[in-house]
Amino acid sequence: MSAPARPESIAKLEKLVASLVARGVVSEADLAEAQARTDRASPEIGAHMVARAWLDPEWRRMMLANGTEAAERMGVSMAGAPPLGVLEDKPGLHHLVVCTLCSCYPRAVLGYPPSWYKSFEYRSRAVRDPRGVLVEWGTALAPGTQVRVVDSTADYRWMVLPMRPAGTKGWSEDQLAALVTRDVLVGVALPQVPVALAAE
Repeated sequence: MSAPARPESIAKLEKLVASLVARGVVSEADLAEAQARTDRASPEIGAHMVARAWLDPEWRRMMLANGTEAAERMGVSMAGAPPLGVLEDKPGLHHLVVCTLCSCYPRAVLGYPPSWYKSFEYRSRAVRDPRGVLVEWGTALAPGTQVRVVDSTADYRWMVLPMRPAGTKGWSEDQLAALVTRDVLVGVALPQVPVALAAE
């Protein structure tokens, strides 16, 4: 039995890569490192950035002023990536991130975007009816809270710095980071303290 035919697009990509390597534009090592960097990307990176901001006011100021620098200080290479902005939630203000054109997303600190983030329904409704989207997610905001929708683009990527939940005094960075999910970093959810821990 013969091997299944490879899609034409993959064959073209492999041909292009081979040509670039042959010309010395990139090396196999460069490509391997880029792939490894992509594979290491995870929402846990963004979660630790947030947890550190909750614990360290100086880090918080730096991260809000320059998200790219904060990511670099976490050991994440941002070379070639668009600038990273950090949106600070406050009492009365909640941020929701969307890419209205496609699926621009800060992959270096959040990993791969989920399928719902790339969907036309989310991209359109997040702008048209952000409160309705949050309600469907089960995200209850305090009465009177303004929802600010921010467009992530090819020129600038965004993540959310949510407010620290009550009942977490004395928690470590790891404990706090465990409350910050990918959905929290995009703004469709809020960090939640497990009931068992909240009761302690």
